[in-house]
Amino acid sequence: MIVNVWFVIVGFLLVLMALIGAGLKRLPLTTSLLYLGVGVLLGPLAIGLIRFDPLDHSEALERLTEIAVIVSLFTAGLKLRTPFTDKRWLPPVRLATLTMVVSIGLVTALGVYLLRLPLGAALLLGAVLAPTDPVLASDVQVEHATDRSSLRFALTGEAGLNDGTAFPFVMLGLGLLGHHDLGEVGWRWLTVDLLWAVVAGLGVGWALGQGVGRLTVRLRRKREEEVGYEDLLSLGLIALAYGTALLLHSYGFLAVFAAGLAVRHVEMRKTGEHKEPTQVLQEATSELSEAGPE
Repeated sequence: MIVNVWFVIVGFLLVLMALIGAGLKRLPLTTSLLYLGVGVLLGPLAIGLIRFDPLDHSEALERLTEIAVIVSLFTAGLKLRTPFTDKRWLPPVRLATLTMVVSIGLVTALGVYLLRLPLGAALLLGAVLAPTDPVLASDVQVEHATDRSSLRFALTGEAGLNDGTAFPFVMLGLGLLGHHDLGEVGWRWLTVDLLWAVVAGLGVGWALGQGVGRLTVRLRRKREEEVGYEDLLSLGLIALAYGTALLLHSYGFLAVFAAGLAVRHVEMRKTGEHKEPTQVLQEATSELSEAGPE
């Protein structure tokens, strides 16, 4: 019975958002907040139609949130068309590295001295709270191909890159709590959790995105069709990049972002067109990523 209720609720929400989505863009609200409000209304705090215990259903909740985040990260990668030689890349890189480290350090200090948490727990708290949420930040990211806002570009790039800084500190916090092997004097953490996992994650995603992008452009040129990235192809690339990165013990979130970035750059380089991402994909992935965590 509960499965039937979920089908009805999800179907109703998707149909409703498809019908009123254009009108919502004029309101100072994100669709994520609307989904959250519906969840609160139907949950135990109000009607009580849906009762979901995070502890009993932790694995399902983890998978749902993973799907929402990786789709959102891939979409963020698709939005970034600026060449890497452009100076506009400096702010997002600084935000995702230096600013992230400072933020993690400040939250860690508050956790230790104000909340009296162990160092490992405080560091874990800082690593979890510091990154920008790519789902909730979707409305302040780059919107279209002609969007030249430096602020939007910086926020979009930072939302995709910050996991490369956050994840190593998550692993370090878990190690200090005794739940992860850091190696002798932290050597394993430095070589595996920091260097290998970050570089391999970005490398796997970029290589797969470049490969799939080049193949798609070549096939569509031979068939004299417009170059585009359809739902199945994009979702397949997301799964391929994420799964491959995890198999190589690297960071899947970084791989998915890099794959989206590579696909967009291949399209631009091969076609010479600065056009928007395929609208069907853009809208579908945005809706999925925003609805998923709720």
